[in-house]
Amino acid sequence: MLAFSAPVLAVTPSEVLDDPVLESRAREISKGLRCPVCQNESIDESNASVSHDLRVLVRERLVAGDSNEEVVDYIVARYGEFVLLRPETGGANILLWAAGPLMLLIAGGVGITYLRRRSRAPGTAEATLSEAEEDRVRALLDE
Repeated sequence: MLAFSAPVLAVTPSEVLDDPVLESRAREISKGLRCPVCQNESIDESNASVSHDLRVLVRERLVAGDSNEEVVDYIVARYGEFVLLRPETGGANILLWAAGPLMLLIAGGVGITYLRRRSRAPGTAEATLSEAEEDRVRALLDE
């Protein structure tokens, strides 16, 4: 039960805004931003001090009148695209998004080509001994 309540404990009462609309916007933005320390948690779920600082920054920007997009752009400008839990799929990031499936297709193609060539390869010839070699082997075994 404590494991499920841990994310709720991440946002401290001192961070919560008085305006419920701004607070819900702040929570929504925080769920889309990655904690730089925890790396697989949103800043809304993380108890790290940098996540606390980011949550406060998000709320400050909202109180200042920024839109959700402006707040996210401000944070990304400061911390880079790494801070986004769902990075954009445009620009140079398209290479990263396409690299996994592309490598899988290339590996599958290489594997299929290898198996086809291997099945078409001539079988290994049986090594047969000449009569002279057979006589020599018999002589060695009889000794």
